[in-house]
This record gives sequence, C-alpha cells and structure tokens, in this order.
Amino acid sequence: MRIFFSVGEPSGDLHGANLIRQLQLRTSLVATGLGGPRMQAAGCALVREMSDLAVMGFFPVIAKLPRFWRLLSQVERSFDDCRPDAVVLIDYPGFNWHVARLAKERGIPVFYYGLPQLWAWASWRVKKVQRYVDHALCKLPFEEAWFRSQGCRATYVGHPYFDELAQQRMDSLFLESIRPPPGRLVTILPGSRTQEVRYNLPLLLKAAAQVRREVRGVRLAVASYNERQASMARELVAAGPVPADVFVDRTPELMAAADCCLACSGSVSLELLFHAKPAVIVYRVGWLTYQLVRRLINVRFITLVNLLDTDRPFVEPLGAETLAVEPPQPDEVLYPEYPTWRDCSSQIAQHAIGWLNDERSRQRAISRLMELRERIAAGGASATAADYIVRELRPGQAAPLRKAS
Repeated sequence: MRIFFSVGEPSGDLHGANLIRQLQLRTSLVATGLGGPRMQAAGCALVREMSDLAVMGFFPVIAKLPRFWRLLSQVERSFDDCRPDAVVLIDYPGFNWHVARLAKERGIPVFYYGLPQLWAWASWRVKKVQRYVDHALCKLPFEEAWFRSQGCRATYVGHPYFDELAQQRMDSLFLESIRPPPGRLVTILPGSRTQEVRYNLPLLLKAAAQVRREVRGVRLAVASYNERQASMARELVAAGPVPADVFVDRTPELMAAADCCLACSGSVSLELLFHAKPAVIVYRVGWLTYQLVRRLINVRFITLVNLLDTDRPFVEPLGAETLAVEPPQPDEVLYPEYPTWRDCSSQIAQHAIGWLNDERSRQRAISRLMELRERIAAGGASATAADYIVRELRPGQAAPLRKAS
C-alpha cells in the first residue's frame, strides 16, 4: 500500500509518525510525502522536510508563497511519477487544500486525519472538505456531528495526541534537578512555532516577572521546541524583566514538575490536561490579524480543553458573536484564556499568583482537570484511524496485526 502524507506542523509530524507505525502493523506500507523528522524516523521518505514552513497569519504566509508554489509542483510531479493509493492530510490548512485538489483531479482517495478547525472560524471553508475530502477523520467528539451536518463523510477516531502522551517516559533525574524542595516551579510554554514564540514569550515573561515579585521561591523555566527557538528564547530572557532557564526537548518533565504553567494556545492544552496541570492560556497576535479574525470566530473559547468541557462549544446563532475582548470568567472555564493583541500580563499573573498562594484553589483546579481527563483522554486514535484507512482501501483484505519490529 502506497500512501502520500502531507503534514506541515510539528504536532502533525508527531501524529503522522504514530499513524505510519500503526499502518505498518496492518499492511505493507510505502510512505512518502511532506513531514518532519519524526515521520522520517518512522519510515516516511520525505519529498521535503517542512519545519521551516510552519507559519500562521496572513502576512507570513504571503512572504513564503513562492516556496509553497514550488513545493506544490513537487507534489504534483510525485503524484504523476508514482501514483499513491491514497493521500493522508494532517492539519496544515491552506496548503493541504491544494494537495487535496491535485489528488482529487487524479482520482486518488483523500483522507484528512485531524481536520482544520473549520467549525471554529470561517466555517464556509467546509466547502473544500465537501469537494476534496473523501474521509474526514475527526479528533474531537463534537466534530463528527458538525461535519456530517455539513454533508461530509466524517468519523470520530479520537485525538492522536493522547496516544503520544500515554507513551511518554519521564527523565527522573531531570525531574529531581529541576525542582529541588521546597521550591516552586512555573513553566512557560511559548508555542512550537517561531512566530508564536516571538509574539507570546515577551508577554509571558512579563507576567512571570510579576509572579516572581509576589511569590517567594519561584523558579521559572521555558520549554522550547527546538534549539533555534531556544536561542531566541534565551535572547528574550536576557533582554527581559526576569531570569528564567531555557530547556529544549524537556516539555513533559517541565510540565509535570510545575506547580502551574503559562502557555501559548494550541494542542499543548491537551498535554496540560493529561498532566492535570493548572495553567493560563494566551494567544497574542498583531492588531491587524486580531481584527481580521475576531469576527470570524464561531466558538465560545479558543482553548481545546475548554471546548471539550462544555456542552455548548459554539456561539448561538452561529457567527453572531465575535471573539470577546474580555476573557471568560475564571470559574467558567478550566483554563483561563486570553486571545489578545494587548498587554494582559497582569491578568495572566494573577491566576498563577492565586494558585501559588492558595493550595486549596490549586487543588480544586487539579480535581476539575482530572475529572475531564477521565472522560476524554483515552488513547487509541492512531490505531482506529489506521484500521479505518486499511479497511477503506482494502475492503475485506485487512491484514491481521503484525508484531512491531
């Protein structure tokens, strides 16, 4: 079975690697495509490594358009030279729509594993799913019903991030070294994209400085996705208002050891949920981007965990409200959240200060997170998605599971 994968985000690289391994247990797989180092390690022959093209926002995308068009030509040649049995897309809206169009023009089945959050904003884009995607494999429970209501063939398989989290193994020696008793640790999670780090880390450091002024014995640690972002983080820390240690590839340990976290919005909220860790969620963008996006928002919250914890994820009627300037009340959501272009460092700090100074309040937050984790954080998405793909491509011929090599 020959499958072409198109993945452009660090989180997608992780999910793609796990899916490839599950497919390898079920069938003879030749995996090619676009992705990152984890997919390559899992056996995917990369047409291009995509980590430098993980961008968000209107202007950064415009700046890299020539690269995207050249890459699309490479994908087209790959389809024509060695036609795959299927194309699997993971996240990365924008470019992946073009990949899907090329596949559909050639009659190649398209699976979208972890679709863009079209239900969250600019929902008219679902027409592209209707037109180009044969199988929508949904990560979140409410997505299946939403996509089906839009005429798409959708199936809920679970969130693949929980598969990876269940396999994590902590470095016990590092855990002991990062938080010697009786210290307090606040972990800063500034995002996995360079652009996110640039926009959000200065704000998070400013909030952390206020925390450190008001709570004695606090140590600050920044979790960086790669060494390039760690270098940027060290520069921002050196020029900023508070000392902090910067670490690469230590996110699970830094999260597990923390008393609480300050985080940039994204799939990291699911990892915070997995560790039942109190946190404040921030997503800071430029003023123009904020103004362009705010009227397109169709959901009540920007944080996945908050959406999973409510029975009313969408605003009513759809599209009638906009992204609120004032964040939800702390008791209304599991994770206080601040989608903003402003300086909200003082509000961010107050949540962390409250948890650090009032252990009962922190434990109440932990208990609420543990309750939700028990309901929705089961693994198995990668295996379920692999079963579905093999069943659709080889009906009645799905091979029994093989032992992992």
